[in-house]
Amino acid sequence: MTTLNDVSTHTPLIALIAGEDSGDQLGADLILALRERYPDARFVGIGGARMQAQGFESWYDIRELSLFGFSEVIRHLPRLLRLRRELIARLLKVQPAVVVGIDAPDFNLGLEQRLKHAGLKTVHYVSPSVWAWREKRAEKIGRSANRVLCLFPMEPPIYARHGIDARFVGHPLADRFAMISDRVGAREFLQLPQQAPILALLPGSRASELSRMGPVFIDAAMRVAGALPGLRIVIPAANPHMHAKLKDLLAKLPRDETAPLLLDGHAHEAMLAADVVLLASGTATLEAMLAKRPMVVGYRVAPASYRIARALKMLKTDVYALPNILARANGIDGELLVPEFMQDECTASHLAAATLALFQDSERRGYIVNAFEQLHRALRSGLDGHAGERAAAAIAELMDATDGG
Repeated sequence: MTTLNDVSTHTPLIALIAGEDSGDQLGADLILALRERYPDARFVGIGGARMQAQGFESWYDIRELSLFGFSEVIRHLPRLLRLRRELIARLLKVQPAVVVGIDAPDFNLGLEQRLKHAGLKTVHYVSPSVWAWREKRAEKIGRSANRVLCLFPMEPPIYARHGIDARFVGHPLADRFAMISDRVGAREFLQLPQQAPILALLPGSRASELSRMGPVFIDAAMRVAGALPGLRIVIPAANPHMHAKLKDLLAKLPRDETAPLLLDGHAHEAMLAADVVLLASGTATLEAMLAKRPMVVGYRVAPASYRIARALKMLKTDVYALPNILARANGIDGELLVPEFMQDECTASHLAAATLALFQDSERRGYIVNAFEQLHRALRSGLDGHAGERAAAAIAELMDATDGG
């Protein structure tokens, strides 16, 4: 009898578990690529609007997994554990050909481990930051996943030291940004003056981030505006909820020529239009790097999360911004490409001073742009097709194998 998860008939049941907006985008690209191989496949699990637009059947709301930091996870732990138990039971009942956990490691790794031990094939898509955290974490990931799909080329060798099957599939953002950025076109699109100095401000895409960092980042930007005549500040809001919160913060500022321009989305265009970007640490720093824009990075986690990480000595890196980490991995030594200010160092005065220094040093900006082009090429090196296609190929190979390993 033919079943939904019979790969040989090209009608597999494929489970995807995505967390947050970035996971939803990865999942949507992956579904498109897997459908090229398995046109009649059925996709189930947890996903957002983008995945559902590709015919994905989401059993739960993706916002169930949209948490950040130790303290948020701990507060919601009973609900998350209950959800995971329900999901494991449901997946064991339907027996998918493969289960792909997309990011959300705090939730997905435990889920994958249980399913792998029960005999299902599991993939973890988006390696956690094994280069930043204690390397022993790689062994835990190997116990959870038959295969790990990595976005950065320095990650598979770390897993190889622990005998874990990890594949570099490339970062999807590296496919979406042109090697030579179009500043003129971006400014025309946003109706910004071509000759004005422009600062793009991105203080985080989550409400918790904005509450911690929004006032500090806006204060810093206004200090730069006070020292740099004619500066235009653009702030792209990640979604309508964030737009409303940013609007409330900006309402306290004077309505004059220094008033920031609040955008509905268009973060990529805002970065491309800018001379300098001031932003929170995270994936946005990679986007700014691929846009070839000099940047200043700041970040604050919840105080409880920071104390736990410090007390447990969990971090093994002294740099946090992805462009700085990639620069080290690619042999770009010397001064940090990106000034970064974490936790107590993330103050309006520090951010403003570093941002103004970049505006005033065109030679330094040129050096950074050249380095970012080099790093962009490294993320594409030796890869054919787009990241979703490469991820689908690695998953299909595992699905078609007689033994998940």
